[in-house]
Amino acid sequence: KMATENCDAMNMDPDADLLSDEELEREAEGFKEQGNAFYIKKDYAEAFNYYTKAIDMCPKNASYYGNRAATLMMLCRYREALEDSQQAVRLDNTFVKVKNTEAILEYERMAEIGFDKRDYRMVVFCMDRALDSAPACHKFKILKAECLALLGRYPEAQAVASDILRMDSTNADALYVRGLCLYYEDCIDKAVQFFVQALRMAPDHDKARLACRNAKALKAKKEEGNKAFKDGNFEAAYDLYSDALTIDPNNIKTNAKLYCNRATVGSKLNKLEQAIEDCTKAIKLDETYIKAYLRRAQCYMDTEQYEEAVRDYEKVYQTEHTKEHKHLLKNAQLELKKSKRKDYYKVLGVDKNATEDEIKKAYRKRALLHHPDRHSGASTEVQKEEEKKFKEVGEAFSVLSDPKKKSRYDSGQDLEDDGMNMGDFDANNIFKAFFGGPGGFSFEGKLCCDVFRIYSSLHI
Repeated sequence: KMATENCDAMNMDPDADLLSDEELEREAEGFKEQGNAFYIKKDYAEAFNYYTKAIDMCPKNASYYGNRAATLMMLCRYREALEDSQQAVRLDNTFVKVKNTEAILEYERMAEIGFDKRDYRMVVFCMDRALDSAPACHKFKILKAECLALLGRYPEAQAVASDILRMDSTNADALYVRGLCLYYEDCIDKAVQFFVQALRMAPDHDKARLACRNAKALKAKKEEGNKAFKDGNFEAAYDLYSDALTIDPNNIKTNAKLYCNRATVGSKLNKLEQAIEDCTKAIKLDETYIKAYLRRAQCYMDTEQYEEAVRDYEKVYQTEHTKEHKHLLKNAQLELKKSKRKDYYKVLGVDKNATEDEIKKAYRKRALLHHPDRHSGASTEVQKEEEKKFKEVGEAFSVLSDPKKKSRYDSGQDLEDDGMNMGDFDANNIFKAFFGGPGGFSFEGKLCCDVFRIYSSLHI
């Protein structure tokens, strides 16, 4: 302990004038010791009272001001703590506690700026540093816990709040933080219970009131959207999910689900690109959200973006090894393989479920359209391009008109690997066989007129 100085009893009670300097010092030391006892018990209010009595007895003792400054820090009264620390330095320039107080005030200032800028990591850092010097400060603990919740570090935030509630079960700030964690974990009903309890303890708790209102509004809007979806009212469901997303941008888990729900509705409305975008937003909020990956993968399949679909299904299968996910991945890989071959259905301009008659009709149209004789007067480049297309049309027809070849093609098998060399056929022979007639086909004479009459009737 620092050496005591002569006590100034100028403003003391008249009865104290009868006490000698030595007696004043002894009584002041007694008050200080009582203050120390209460400080150890963390009864900072009583410790403050006894340190104040000691100062009243001996106002020139630096250690008394230092002890009271430490108590004021525990009570989060930092401005007053700084004043006591500065007074201690004036009385004894070797006194160093003032540095801690100044540092705490600076960390508090930086934390306020960080919170306003939504830089919650900075706030947590500042509060950790401040708590090194003021470990019992509930104000700092609550601010740290709130920012941990906003960062999605819910177990840590819950632990801090629970520690405070063990010492004070009526602490409204701690109850608010517990509710905030539950709210952000999408346990809205339980969260509301904590917010209501916090408001009972502190009716003017603005943050608890706002969070309670947001929680109720979010739950109601989400349920309205779910009902509209189940009723088949997709446009209304889309709008309701959109409204829900505007309520609280900080609620990461719930908003991820809302984006995924809106993506599901979007796919029903054939808004596939928007659905993909919503799934991407959901995944950005929650990288472990399997449902969003599955929804996006299906949208990629529907838009024939097979490489992207394979990537998402691989991510899902790596996370959850199920038969269903394995099947989805294999199917996407097959479609990707098929997409790298010639699309014979696209060459003929027919759907993949086209009937035999539809395939024949499509071939007739395309073969007449691209037959080399029809473009004999065109430039060399045009003739080569049309000849190429004519050959592709014949190749497509030779596969899709043959049930065996068509089956192998549809299943993703490589036809050339099965001994079916597509380079062996002659497109002209297929054309002749299809249109019939001895001596082949010509765009000259009467047959030319017949062909153009047929061609015109097909409205190509």
